[in-house]
Amino acid sequence: MSGTPTVCSPGGRPAPNPERMVRLVADPARSGDAVDGPADEAECRQLLTTAYEQNHPVAVRYPRGAGVGTVPATDLQPLPFGKGELRRQGQRIAILAFGTLLYPALEAAEALDATVVNMRWAKPLDTELLLSVARSHDALVTVEEGAIMGGAGSAVLEALQAAGLVRPVLQLGLRDEFIEHGDPAKLLSLQGLDAVGIRQAIEQRYVLRADQN
Repeated sequence: MSGTPTVCSPGGRPAPNPERMVRLVADPARSGDAVDGPADEAECRQLLTTAYEQNHPVAVRYPRGAGVGTVPATDLQPLPFGKGELRRQGQRIAILAFGTLLYPALEAAEALDATVVNMRWAKPLDTELLLSVARSHDALVTVEEGAIMGGAGSAVLEALQAAGLVRPVLQLGLRDEFIEHGDPAKLLSLQGLDAVGIRQAIEQRYVLRADQN
């Protein structure tokens, strides 16, 4: 099954039902369900294939309209179920990106020399990758184009707690408020979910605070 895109889906026209902010984890909360979020056109094709091969429901949260311009493969090669990937190796701060916000996260990370992980799966989380990254960094940032409350960032916090691993975590996503109907790029910018907003939020929470100390 395919998940409902959020109102701010990049690349598409304003979606209907602007009051609906999708929670990446809380929406498909039934036992055995899974949720993935492709970062681009190529991953969308691959993760749809991965979902098709499963014997349980999988919500694929693909973006509306145009993507970033990646060229999908001509075959139907799946991606590993429940596994993310390291996209950029940095230091001190690691950004865990879910879905289409991978690309603004990568842009923000260039200015911060931060690590970027393409998590891909909100449920099940790639806890092996998550804990490995958490142990080797001072702080984490979760970025998702979905509601913060009950979202992928919340699942990350639960996983860290279950492992007994304490790290500061900054959760970036849609605030718990009504989002106006409008241009997706402008809406993301207003929510602080473009590259500039992500970088500024990280600097305010971690970089500037570290300098003050």
